[in-house]
Amino acid sequence: MSMIDRLEDVENRYDELNELLSDPQVINDTERLMNLSKEEASLRETVATFRKYKDVVSELKDTEEMLNDSLDKEMEELAKEERNELSEQKEKMEEELKIMLLPKDENDERNVIMEIRGAAGGDEAQLFASDLFEMYQKYSDNQGWKTEVLEASAGNAGGFKEITLMITGTNVYSKLKYENGAHRVQRVPQTESQGRIHTSTATVVVMPEAEDVEVDIDENDIRVDIYHASGAGGQHVNKTASAVRLTHEPTGIVVAMQDERSQLKNREKAMKILRSRIYDKITQEAQAEMDAERKSAVGTGDRSERIRTYNFPQSRVTDHRINLTIQKLDQVLSGKLDEIIEPLLMWETSRKMEQLKNEY
Repeated sequence: MSMIDRLEDVENRYDELNELLSDPQVINDTERLMNLSKEEASLRETVATFRKYKDVVSELKDTEEMLNDSLDKEMEELAKEERNELSEQKEKMEEELKIMLLPKDENDERNVIMEIRGAAGGDEAQLFASDLFEMYQKYSDNQGWKTEVLEASAGNAGGFKEITLMITGTNVYSKLKYENGAHRVQRVPQTESQGRIHTSTATVVVMPEAEDVEVDIDENDIRVDIYHASGAGGQHVNKTASAVRLTHEPTGIVVAMQDERSQLKNREKAMKILRSRIYDKITQEAQAEMDAERKSAVGTGDRSERIRTYNFPQSRVTDHRINLTIQKLDQVLSGKLDEIIEPLLMWETSRKMEQLKNEY
């Protein structure tokens, strides 16, 4: 199918959606109305660009026909100038439309649940996990997103053994999905008396938030354990049994939550995380079956893979997936991640363009 054929199909679907959205039966069906409205919105920009493109093609055709007629010299020069401008505009719009037709990640518009864990390196890894948490928190603030800590386990010397947060806003997953993987830090720990550089790692997992209708969980498959929440060193800080542990027996996924004093609130938070972990597991397994696509996708690779190194002595950040190195460590840690995320977006777009080149 040619690019124009595909665009015609998109335009036809867009017109169909607009008819459906004015249908009283659809208007009275809240869920269907929401889904159709979302689909219509996703096609709107592509259809608007395609219609402008067809206008340009029509104008170009008229100009070329004019040049076939007998024109005086001044009119001929004007027509040639207009033809050149329209030709450039046509080529530019064709490239834009190709990008608009690229397969979209259905999760891009979702909120995310992010889990950051100190990995190799003991106390230093847990301190680095805290640095990453602060980096993503500041990046989220810059993007106008909201962050909420769902669960946190403090490290022995500060930092976090593990921290889970919810990030909500516009197109959160589309940018943060590239953060999946192992992050390596190279620096001199505060406890190092001889000034030797240590290497530690922390892992980041980014999961799209799952909605109730998307993950069908049988309540009978979940084992619920209630226990007393405790503080550091096992000291009890809650006299009532408010902590909740949920175990999804078919997958073996376990979520424990004790941050809230209310058992109900802990259960709600735990269920939110459990649902997203199950959705993420299903998504990852589906992607694993598409080996070729998985290998070429920046943001969905093996999460044990080292994706980035933060080198403090040289103030250097290197993203190993696209061989990008920038000497702006302080800025990156202060939440200015666009200089890394935008090249990753461009890299993935160019790979998709290359894969689809033979289709047109």
